[in-house]
Amino acid sequence: MTTTTITSLAPLLDCLFDQDEAARGVTRAAFADVTDADRTRMMQSKTEYRDLYARLKDAPLAVSRKTGHLLYMLARSSRAKVIVEFGTSFGISTLHLAAGLRDNGGGRLITSEFEPSKAARARENLRDGGLIDLVEIRQGDALKTLSTDLPDTIDLVLLDGAKALYPEILDLVEDRLKPGAIIVADNTDFSPDYLARVRKPGNGYMSTPLAEDVELTVRIN
Repeated sequence: MTTTTITSLAPLLDCLFDQDEAARGVTRAAFADVTDADRTRMMQSKTEYRDLYARLKDAPLAVSRKTGHLLYMLARSSRAKVIVEFGTSFGISTLHLAAGLRDNGGGRLITSEFEPSKAARARENLRDGGLIDLVEIRQGDALKTLSTDLPDTIDLVLLDGAKALYPEILDLVEDRLKPGAIIVADNTDFSPDYLARVRKPGNGYMSTPLAEDVELTVRIN
């Protein structure tokens, strides 16, 4: 397996990760008037996520460099052809996943983003990276955008949007996950219901926590 695409993307990804680091103050400012307890409540709420992500519309909320590399590796090692992503933001994770598809010989990535300005920014970054032809960005609430017109078989899923909605998004894609399909979920400490579901014996998954609050799950039947 080669890493041609991800290597060529290195300058763009370095720039985007640097922008994410520089924008950490934006995230802190968005919650300047919110207590830690209230922020946790908002992160876990199935009704307040619209307000939460409106506050964060200018924050990249990128995966870490290590998680990005992991996403590329998983896409390549699984020989993924169809990927679904919940939570595009500025498209950093999307670039890693689409690079995996390109180096696998092509495929389709469907990604959903709630905030219009972020969807536009992600589209620009994917054009700059030469990967937009592999990606369909669905702008809007993922409970609607991912409820129709999904491929019959899904190889890999990334969950990195509103944490409280992870179980609902899993409901939308579960019947299409092939045996061996991989699910990567970020910030899962804020989604205890999701963790309980994928870790429960007999539910059709094997799951384990990784560093940086990432849960790695495999569909086993």
